[in-house]
Amino acid sequence: MVALRKRTRALKPQIVDDSASESENDDVCCEECGSGHSPARLLLCDGCDRGYHLFCLRPILVNVPKGTWFGPCCSKQKKPKSFPLIQTKIIDFFRIQRNSETAEKINEDSRKRRRRASSLVMCKRRRRMLPYSPSEDPTVRLKQMASLATALTATGTEFSNELSYRPGMAPRLANCPVLEQGGMQVLSKEDFETLNLCKSMMDRGECPPLLVVFDPQEGFTVEADKLIKDWTIITEYTGDVDYLKNRENDDGDSIMTLLSAANPSKSLVICPDKSGNIARYINGINNHTPEGRKKQNLKCVRFDVNGESRVLLIANRDIPKGERLYYDYNAYENEYPTEHFV
Repeated sequence: MVALRKRTRALKPQIVDDSASESENDDVCCEECGSGHSPARLLLCDGCDRGYHLFCLRPILVNVPKGTWFGPCCSKQKKPKSFPLIQTKIIDFFRIQRNSETAEKINEDSRKRRRRASSLVMCKRRRRMLPYSPSEDPTVRLKQMASLATALTATGTEFSNELSYRPGMAPRLANCPVLEQGGMQVLSKEDFETLNLCKSMMDRGECPPLLVVFDPQEGFTVEADKLIKDWTIITEYTGDVDYLKNRENDDGDSIMTLLSAANPSKSLVICPDKSGNIARYINGINNHTPEGRKKQNLKCVRFDVNGESRVLLIANRDIPKGERLYYDYNAYENEYPTEHFV
């Protein structure tokens, strides 16, 4: 996918010439590693002119950012201010349904369907997806949603659990799975019902059992807050849908491939910089090392869902409580530079 998070099919990173004349930066060294090598990847702080390699920064930068940039020496980065742990504020932030009677009825129905779905997964003919199992304690769920609200607020992102089609970007009609190069797998009726169940649970405040935490090495990242079983739907990747051609020079780090068309002008990406959900904070593995590949516990899959391409993140093994979530940003292509990922 795109820059720091070009997941599945990234935008092509800006080309930098490491053989460029070192004389231009021969007196500049990286404040982190102390060397002046790879001058084309040395960023100068606009506040003090100190240098930092893109890959030495934590969290790392994949592309040179547009406009003014301040390094750790001048940015005065602090731990993000926590979102208030107040139920009414969180209900309003996520636009949670307030009808308690309806919620109780849906909750009862969903439990029945969850049991039914779980038994179907045991069928040998075909494996079926599981809905996530929300934490039972409302106080725990409140804490989980507050952690996501903290990250969204800190990054200036509006919460949205659906794909958005904005004027001036790609229209909904452009999202046509039949254009996918090589074809796209169709989500089964049973898995579609499971996906809808996950959506309805989130609508009424039963969020996935996940916590967004801030790590000085990785930035915002996501960890399991209870055991998550293999083949569980974690979340859908959401945001604004746009044409890939409009984002070729975008310096965003979270762009996800939505449609990889045979005709490149019709390829689509999801851009979660303005609106999105917890998916944008799930980090990628360093797929250049065995240790990095061992971290992977999710897979990213594109599906044809009722004639619309959608991207799902699904557990590919049991994930114990406290384990961080990772997937391969280069599942289909190898355009996303992950060699310096932690």
